[in-house]
Amino acid sequence: MNERRKPAAVSRSKKTQSTDAPPAQKPYHHGALPRALLAAAETVLRNDGISGLSLRSIAREAGVSHTAPQHHFGDTAGVLSELAASGHLRLTETMLKHADGLRPGPQRRRAIARGYVSFAVANPDLFRLMSRGEMLDNTRASLVEARRMSALALADVTSDADQASERTSASVKLDAARAVAMTAAWAYVHGLATLLIDGRLSGIALSAEGVESADALVEATIDQMRIG
Repeated sequence: MNERRKPAAVSRSKKTQSTDAPPAQKPYHHGALPRALLAAAETVLRNDGISGLSLRSIAREAGVSHTAPQHHFGDTAGVLSELAASGHLRLTETMLKHADGLRPGPQRRRAIARGYVSFAVANPDLFRLMSRGEMLDNTRASLVEARRMSALALADVTSDADQASERTSASVKLDAARAVAMTAAWAYVHGLATLLIDGRLSGIALSAEGVESADALVEATIDQMRIG
């Protein structure tokens, strides 16, 4: 008597292949992937801090091949340098937005300082990365140019003249006196921003009469700024 043959069992390997397949990669239009990778890098930075940044973590966040960041940026330092460059350009935009419509003078200088601090408060992790030179490719052209732009925007706090033409010139030079004034201004606002985002001013604000918060303390400090 012929025995009825049992249906062949589905191969375990095929089942595993169908259920354990990696998620489909996201499609990007030509030229959009580098921007998506930088956005993913900033998300990882915001969620996991600088220590969580790697080519693989960035690719995973972007939903692309783990080789994609290397293809576009070379290595981790390349990605971080482009992200820092983006940060400097956004810092420049924030400072100029705060100063928009104000004539050169003390009010404009303080507005630029407030723009610097407000950018740091809104983007604390990115702000810290921008100062981590040991993690960046400091010779990368995009980073060098972005740093120059933010420095020239900040240099407006040292002068009562409109410096807009300088920001469009690649060969602008500062005289010694203005370079010293700019360094002092940078140390002033960068120190304020760092103290604020690191929570170092809360104790002073709480112990001071007439100071409502650390933010109010920074505002009052900027109002007393004597630079330029």
